[in-house]
Formats: sequence, structure tokens, C-alpha cells
Amino acid sequence: MSALPTAADEPMLLRRDLDGVAWLTLNRPGQFNALSRAMLESLIAAVDEIAADRSVRAVVLAGAGKAFCAGHDLKEMRSNHTLAFQQELFRLCGKFMMKLTELPQPVIARVHGIATAAGCQLVSMCDLAVAADVARFAVSGINVGLFCATPSVGLSRNIGRKQAFEMLVTGDFIDAAEAQRRGLVNRVVPLELLDEEVGKLAAAIVAKSPLAIQMGKQMFYKQLEMGLDAAYQLAAETMACNMMTEDAAEGIDAFIAKRTPQWRGR
Repeated sequence: MSALPTAADEPMLLRRDLDGVAWLTLNRPGQFNALSRAMLESLIAAVDEIAADRSVRAVVLAGAGKAFCAGHDLKEMRSNHTLAFQQELFRLCGKFMMKLTELPQPVIARVHGIATAAGCQLVSMCDLAVAADVARFAVSGINVGLFCATPSVGLSRNIGRKQAFEMLVTGDFIDAAEAQRRGLVNRVVPLELLDEEVGKLAAAIVAKSPLAIQMGKQMFYKQLEMGLDAAYQLAAETMACNMMTEDAAEGIDAFIAKRTPQWRGR
């Protein structure tokens, strides 16, 4: 496991690669893995590195200690009470959240504890999420007089509008089962089975053509912002181009021959 240092040479972010999966762990357990400016910079550097790493086929984002992520570091925000600092902090936050969507590899949130404010946003911006049954979710900035504006972007694109707005204006928690019902997470399992379930989901992705996954993820998010006709045009072009790849030819030939395909990523 490698550590990505911060300015203070503390291992705020850990990386472990195993079987084509990069596991990134937020490592500020004493601060409930709060997203400080240094943490966001480390995360941006990590995903940029992963994006260029062809050996990585999926990413898991986890948190050390009791919490997944409790949002931004409020103490840091108060001790740097200038508009310029706040603007740069939230610019970095938005940049990282967009990089999760732009990353060629699918990203799975592994949620074992609380995910609040920007931590809940982080779950919403991962492509997939697996939660322990003890996990809880909230966008609770409103409780300290701060509307969770940036978390609302991801949250409102995962769950129903009225459900999202209620969470935003009340700060109330929902449990893992409710998060699954609303569409914020894909799977919920007992805590002791969390790593096994995350591993199963990651392995299912690794087993597929990396090029098809990359093309599909890029198309999926682009078409969400389009009108219906434009979305179908993009999807048709993507499928046509996908069909011309070596992996598609190999996959179809393997299916016909009843053998396991050997992906080449091209």
C-alpha cells in the first residue's frame, strides 16, 4: 500500500492495487476523513495517476476509521475565513467530483459508516456504491447554517427532487436501506460482508472489456445532459464505433465459440 503525502507528509490518502483494482482510502480517521484542501489535492493527483494507468480497471473509494467521510473540514474553513479561500476550496471540490465522472474506470464507493455533506456528495458522484447496513447518509450543512449547495448537485442527480430537497433543508439522516430505495447506493450488506461484496462488484467490472467500459461510461454521462434525439445519436455512434474494436470482435467470436474472451483493450 502506498501513501500519497500531503504538505505535512502525512498519509492522508492511501492506495493499494490488487487484481486490477485501485483501492483509495481516505486516511484522516481522527477528523472523520474530512475533505480538507490538502485531501482534495491528493485525491485529484491520485485520480489523474489512475486515469493514465492501463493496469487499473476499477477504483474503490473507502474511508479509514469509523466514518466514510464527514464532508469538508469545518475547522479549516473557519480558520481561513476569506472569500478567496472558500472559492478555491469549492473549486477544488468540484474539480475532483468531475474527475470521478471523467475517469475512464468505474469508481465504487465503499461506505461503512457516516457519509455527510460533501461525504454524501462523494457517494453520489461515484459511479457505484456499496454500503454496510450500519451506514448513514445526510447533507447536514444546514444544521450549522450552511446550505449544502455543492452536494445538492450530485444528490439531485441520484435521487428524486423532493427527496433530495427534504434532505437538504432538514439535514436529517437516512439509513443504508433507505439510501438504496432512493437510488443513492446500489447494494447494502452486513458490515462484515462489505469488502466481499465490493470485491465481487469490482471483479465483475474487471472481467469485462476495459475499452467497452471506458466508451460506455463516457457516453452514459454525456447522454444524461442531452435531449432525447441527441442522446440516441450519441449512443448510436458509440455502439457503431464500439463494434469496430478488436475487443468487440473477440467478445462476439468467443461467445459464438463458447469460450472465455481474451480482452486486449483495443
